[in-house]
Amino acid sequence: MQAAVGGQFVLGARALPGNPFDDHTLAVQIAQTARITGLGIERAHVDRGYRSHDADKTRVFVSGQKRGITPNIRRERRRRSAIEPVIGRNKSHGHLGRNFLLGTKGDATNIILAAAGHNLRLLRA
Repeated sequence: MQAAVGGQFVLGARALPGNPFDDHTLAVQIAQTARITGLGIERAHVDRGYRSHDADKTRVFVSGQKRGITPNIRRERRRRSAIEPVIGRNKSHGHLGRNFLLGTKGDATNIILAAAGHNLRLLRA
């Protein structure tokens, strides 16, 4: 899941079949977010699970990284920790803990509906 800068709207959500490791999913998520927003993703701030990522054109900053960090990037990196509560809230309020839909298409539908429900709750408030 990716949250928008400034707000906590969910920009992209995708269910990947199987149980892929984090670093194998980064390029897919960046491509999906770029396709949805129509903008290229310049920088991604990720946790240490994405250390050996597969993203090509994007500058990826792993938490705890010391090299190549400017004050602006350091400020952006602090925003990454604000995404974790959005994911936790989606798991509890978006009912992601339990999926009643069948198969991989049901998994994909469930995550998209949970993300849309989260965005609608934000618009309603």
